[in-house]
Amino acid sequence: MSDAIEDDAVWDEFHRVVNMTSQELAAWLRVQDAGEQTEPLPDEAGAPIGQHVLAILQKRRMDLTEDDLRVMREVVDLVTSQVDPANEPEPESAEGTDRRHRLMTLGHDPLKAAR
Repeated sequence: MSDAIEDDAVWDEFHRVVNMTSQELAAWLRVQDAGEQTEPLPDEAGAPIGQHVLAILQKRRMDLTEDDLRVMREVVDLVTSQVDPANEPEPESAEGTDRRHRLMTLGHDPLKAAR
C-alpha cells in the first residue's frame, strides 16, 4: 500500500501536468481515434493510457487504486520529460504538432496555460 503523503504529492503533480479537463480529453481521444469510415464508441476512444487518465480525472482522490497511482506517476514522468513549463513554444512544424498530439493523449496540451 502506498504512503498517503506520497500519494498526495502524486495527485498534486498529476493535476499540475494534466492541464486538460476531462471533457477536453474525452473529445480529443474521440477525434484522435476517429477514422474515415468509423468512429469508436465514446467510452472506448483513444489509447489505453489516455482512457486511464480520463478515468482518473473523473475520480475523487480517495477513490484511487494502486494502478491509478502507477499511471499517474507514469504520466507525470512522461510529460515532465518532454515539457519545459517555463518556456513552452507553439508547434512550428509537423514534429512539434506530433509532439503536442502525443502529450494531449496524456491530458497535457502544451499550448494551454497551466491550471
